[in-house]
Amino acid sequence: MKRIFYYLMSVIFVFGSIPSIQSAATASFNYGEALQKSILFYEAQRSGYLSKSDIPTRIVWRSDAQTTDGQDVGLDLTGGWVDAGDNMKYNITNSAAATLMAWSAIEYRQAYEKSGQLKWLMNQLKWINDFFIKCHPEPNVFYGQIGMTKSDHDNWIPIESSQFITDRKAIKMDPQNPATDLVLEVAAAMAASSMVFRPTDPSYADTLLSHAEQLFAFGDKYRGTYFDAVKKIDAATPYQSWSGINDELVWGPAWIYRAKEAKEPGSGSSYIAKAEANYSGLGNEKDQKVHKYKWTHNYDDATFGSYVLMSQLKPDNADYRSDAERWLNWWTIGGTEHGADGTKVKYTPGGHARLDEWGSLRYAANTSILAFIYSDKLTDIAKKARYHDFAVGQINYILGQNPRESSYLIGFGDNYPKHPHHRSAHGAWGRKDDTPSEHRHILYGALVGSPTTSDGFNDSITDYVANEVDVDYNAGIVGAFARMYQEFGGTPIPDSSFPLPDKAHTAKDEWPIFVKTYWQGQGEFSFHLQLKTGPAGQLVQATN
Repeated sequence: MKRIFYYLMSVIFVFGSIPSIQSAATASFNYGEALQKSILFYEAQRSGYLSKSDIPTRIVWRSDAQTTDGQDVGLDLTGGWVDAGDNMKYNITNSAAATLMAWSAIEYRQAYEKSGQLKWLMNQLKWINDFFIKCHPEPNVFYGQIGMTKSDHDNWIPIESSQFITDRKAIKMDPQNPATDLVLEVAAAMAASSMVFRPTDPSYADTLLSHAEQLFAFGDKYRGTYFDAVKKIDAATPYQSWSGINDELVWGPAWIYRAKEAKEPGSGSSYIAKAEANYSGLGNEKDQKVHKYKWTHNYDDATFGSYVLMSQLKPDNADYRSDAERWLNWWTIGGTEHGADGTKVKYTPGGHARLDEWGSLRYAANTSILAFIYSDKLTDIAKKARYHDFAVGQINYILGQNPRESSYLIGFGDNYPKHPHHRSAHGAWGRKDDTPSEHRHILYGALVGSPTTSDGFNDSITDYVANEVDVDYNAGIVGAFARMYQEFGGTPIPDSSFPLPDKAHTAKDEWPIFVKTYWQGQGEFSFHLQLKTGPAGQLVQATN
């Protein structure tokens, strides 16, 4: 898992058409392949009925999982993505990932189309939005989490085994247990996704936008944080609401405004009014009189994304531009423009902007996609190049332009991580993270956590700080790869040959996973046997 703290950004820029500039950055990698693989990662995280869905799952070692989710509350809550290397479904990270990926598809749709990846990205967005719809059965009800954290984290098992061993409790948000930050992030995800689907499926787009508006009304009226709501039931939940709810009170309505305007110009005015009214509530940098800028966009804090989004929606507002540039300057050159204090993010010797030891590559990728989106609208040539080249440099570092000459995207390039902290890719035989000694499956396209301050890396299955993956880790880098592909090109692997073959399965890999007995009374018992007959996800289940 991962923790988060944060801070934020400010600075000025001028919007306009996108002039062509000669950048110092050059193509170094096959960005089409990187994009393709980063999208595929989300199929490894799928929960639910993979075999029955009309949305294809290309990963052969995955199969149906967690098919009883929601039964404890009388609902079908199957589907969605599991969070990271565990088997939990946290909609706080699911929604944050969906919003950023949808935003990238809005900005760079042609790049996705040209690379042949738009249909696959839309499949991922359809999968997760269908789950959000299930989790929102009533206007003022949303299921924010499926599973109990301690029960899940205490068991090192593939996802397909989790419903038989771990507690799959569904946790509800309602007026008595509100979670404004969560439901407004989901609203943002559904609104942004509606814009992606509107050209091809306007009916589905309308459904998503309707849910987004209901969720906003729910979260705006009944206020509270996700962490406070969940910890009453799941004391071990790792996702604290460090930033509160004020950031989502801007982010959520801003996205609904944009989506409604895309459908019918002039129809979203009440939402942009709410976003602008709430903007002053964004937090200030510690001991300073400007909005925060010393952190970045993440699952918990949408402040920084709000700077960029609001500067797009209201380009004449200098405050939004100042906030965006103060933040991006802190990530690039530092300086004191727009009231900044002259400091900047720390860099490794090899050039990685390392914000934190936990998930630093994710932070750099999220900042990069927002830097691309912001810089693409700039007419100030110096700032345009500054933010653009920062993003190019961070993405190239991730793909192998670093002192180790190693890729941090699994299955891409040379010397990529082989032992990520991921239960299903490992495919444990007996709930042990050291058996087998090598992962049974390649987790193609997953971005790992962090290199060290000296550009080293610990490729250990037990190092969940440096070597875990997460749906929100890939959120920004998918779009960044699309933007890199747009500029530099690359050749995705043909669909007929993708995904690449998984590791070979041999007879020695056939092991029983567990036998669980149930006392029936009067001297009778039943048992459930789950037997591995191939890859970890391909299981035969028998009950007597």
